[in-house]
Amino acid sequence: MLYMIHGQDAPDSLDARLAARPEHLERLQALRDAGRLILAGPCPAIDSPDPGPAGFSGSLIVAEFPSLEAAREWADADPYVHAGVYTSVDVRPFKQVF
Repeated sequence: MLYMIHGQDAPDSLDARLAARPEHLERLQALRDAGRLILAGPCPAIDSPDPGPAGFSGSLIVAEFPSLEAAREWADADPYVHAGVYTSVDVRPFKQVF
């Protein structure tokens, strides 16, 4: 089943995000290589594809996991969680229509 993972960034977390980004992207690459990643990307903090120093307000990932518990475990192990980039992470089942 598909699950939506939405991480909400902490204020002033851009430096921590940039430092943890390579490891974060490696995990997403592994999901993609396994054919389980539908989409992933950051949410700019301002209305711009390149927010510069304004940074990001969070990230959205939609991927396939065997269960909600497995999706939560994967999300909890994200480098952005451990680096303090995210203040909260919401994981929910997702039904793709289009």
